[in-house]
Amino acid sequence: MELLLHRFDLRLRHTFTIAHDSRDVQQTLIVELRDGALSGFGEATANPYYGITIDRMITDLGQVRSQIETADWSSAEALWELVHDALKTNPFAQCALDEAAHDLVAKRAGKPLYAHWGLDPTPIPLTNFTIGLDTPAVMLSKMQEMPWPLYKIKLGRGDDDLALLRLLRQHCDTDRGPVRFRVDANCGWTAEQTLAYAPELIELGVEFIEQPLPAGDWVGMARLCAESPLPIIADESCIAEADVARCANYFHGINIKLTKCGGLTPARRMIAEARQRGLSVMVGCMTESSVGISAIAHLLPLLDYVDMDGSLLITNDPATGVTFDYGQVRFADSNGTGAALIN
Repeated sequence: MELLLHRFDLRLRHTFTIAHDSRDVQQTLIVELRDGALSGFGEATANPYYGITIDRMITDLGQVRSQIETADWSSAEALWELVHDALKTNPFAQCALDEAAHDLVAKRAGKPLYAHWGLDPTPIPLTNFTIGLDTPAVMLSKMQEMPWPLYKIKLGRGDDDLALLRLLRQHCDTDRGPVRFRVDANCGWTAEQTLAYAPELIELGVEFIEQPLPAGDWVGMARLCAESPLPIIADESCIAEADVARCANYFHGINIKLTKCGGLTPARRMIAEARQRGLSVMVGCMTESSVGISAIAHLLPLLDYVDMDGSLLITNDPATGVTFDYGQVRFADSNGTGAALIN
């Protein structure tokens, strides 16, 4: 077994802006677990908001290299447990390693990962395409550049948000049918604003509101959970496994990010617990390449919603994997996650 680390700068098609960040390049680390002729791949991106750099991930993974390369682990879950104490402060690094382990184990079994898990890949939810914050004209042009049946619109500017959605709604429906919206306020609204906006958001074809309030505003979120006519989905309020139980009393659903929770292994546990607690489940991405996006794809049979457009937002994808047809995810015709680095 050999641990190989590959760092890349992913160039974004457009400047990507949310309420607390704006960037043109996304740094990413791809982990390769090479076992003879087989390689498993996983990925995690740098994230200054969470204090994660590529160098930090490389350093932390280097500290567990000998365990990874010499220990007799037979499952991805066993490897996750083996290194968790060392990587518990760096879930991004653990995520990349865990994805690579799941990919490799499924390839050893000669199956796509979803089949190795015993899942049926039909039917599966459509992925949205994300429109980052910008001027109304630029956001409209991004939509028109990428016709899609389902958009996630980044908001959070307050009083201008409804006017922006009205503009986008006027120009988005196509001959392939009506277009739906999801909105992500990135903690930028108050409870009063959210409740005031919700009736018109329904008229504008919005399916749900993602994290409208700051993560610490539990009083406001309790009010929204009780009063909002639209589902409220947790993002910043649901980072790790322990957050699922608390979110059950404050949200209608959760958005799981593999990099934040530590990979596919804990994500599957979070999904199971969310179902037990009556929560809907979404998995989101962090502008990964086709490596990270392909890992997400194998969770699709377990999900209500998915946001896995990261590879569509970049111009220099270093890998191949799942592809997309107007929101529909197409699995690669190969074992494991289907991801492979481009030589």
